Amino acid sequence: MIHAALLLAFVPPADFDATFTGRTLRFDYHHVGTATEQHVAYAGLRIEGEWPGSRKQLVDPVDLGKYRFRVLDVASGDVLFARGFCSIFGEWETTGEAKQSWRAFEESQRFPEPRRPVFLALDERGDDGAFHEFWRQEIDPTSRFVDRSPLVKNGDVITLRENGPAATKVDLLVIADGYTAAQRGELEADAKRLTDTLLATQPFARHASDFNVRVLHMPAPSSGISNPRKGDWKTSQLGLSFNAFDSDRYVLTFSDRVLREAAANVPYDALILLANERKYGGGGIYNLWATCAADTEPSPYVFVHEFGHSFAGLADEYYSSQVAYEDFVAPGVEPWEPNVTALLDPSKLKWRDLVIAGTPLPTPWGQAKYDEVDLAYQKKRKAAIDAKATEETNEALMREIKTQTQPLIAAEKFVGKVGAFEGAAYQAKGLYRPEVDCIMFTRNPTSFCRVCERALERTIARFTE
Repeated sequence: MIHAALLLAFVPPADFDATFTGRTLRFDYHHVGTATEQHVAYAGLRIEGEWPGSRKQLVDPVDLGKYRFRVLDVASGDVLFARGFCSIFGEWETTGEAKQSWRAFEESQRFPEPRRPVFLALDERGDDGAFHEFWRQEIDPTSRFVDRSPLVKNGDVITLRENGPAATKVDLLVIADGYTAAQRGELEADAKRLTDTLLATQPFARHASDFNVRVLHMPAPSSGISNPRKGDWKTSQLGLSFNAFDSDRYVLTFSDRVLREAAANVPYDALILLANERKYGGGGIYNLWATCAADTEPSPYVFVHEFGHSFAGLADEYYSSQVAYEDFVAPGVEPWEPNVTALLDPSKLKWRDLVIAGTPLPTPWGQAKYDEVDLAYQKKRKAAIDAKATEETNEALMREIKTQTQPLIAAEKFVGKVGAFEGAAYQAKGLYRPEVDCIMFTRNPTSFCRVCERALERTIARFTE
């Protein structure tokens, strides 16, 4: 939903060249705090290459994200640039650890370099659904405090698809971690296989010509990334590792500066960090990046699913898998994600226009039987993880649960219809998803539901129209 008040205030400059230099300016900072307190520690400004994004859609019209970053003209107060985003800190503050201790996370925001002084502002979404500013600082982009040192080339760029100028295309950059110099060919094959799968999935397939796809290979000293649960530690270029927030399959890096310095040599709108690993895992954070382990049987599914998170802010629709989050969505609050609702008022359902007449809200489905099957699987999966089972064992379990849940879902009365099916975003009760199944719910389908598909279409349009 787009708030009318924001539409009036957010009027981007009509003349891009008069307002911006055409280069990219990166704001680095540390997000510090606990579950109840947050602070921003300014770290610096860094000039990158040419601005790769749209020169027309500078103020994101889609009201998504836990946070929002804004650039405002000091003289007029006009908003020159704005975009919603999520962050590692934003996820961490919902964990049990955040209730007991402080942590600091590297973050950064990229925007067109302004020609005159601006305010940088960070906003957080409240339980009322609106954004509220919590940090602001004036900067002079022409000052000597902006790092203008030449970028250091780090690795080789492999171009998989080149369909036009960066300013009018979605520039997807795959950055490798854990691939040695001798594994360059393996990386190119992995990246092509997975990006081809992504661009064969709707709605990306309809817009495949709107994507440029490049791969950055920074040779690693050894193959693979760290797996702390098995005591397997690797020195990798990006610092990717399993077990983020003590979740076995969750792959993140906490080295944002290293990542951004490497990526700055290549035009990009979206990042996917590809790990040279046999173990199942990945992650995706809105307007940050997605991660995926390349060599597992379900890696094509993970690649597409996690990109859904990072590219369009899609929520996880499953609710039984082990996660570290606690109260990810507060009771009585409507989630901002486009594919999950608390259904506080069915008449105002955010995808109401896609619901055909005669579909009840909430929409009944066989949740009890599904949960019985799925929870038994989750118990087996946890036991396998605790026993440090092989990936072949884990993949066999994944195949087994598909054979059990696919026929259950296929037999549902409202399968293929848009409604409001209870169970989503890590909560079995009180949150609802648009269709009974979707790439964001299970590993069964090879397509997004219509609500997710529409959200992805809107995001593509931001970069190409």
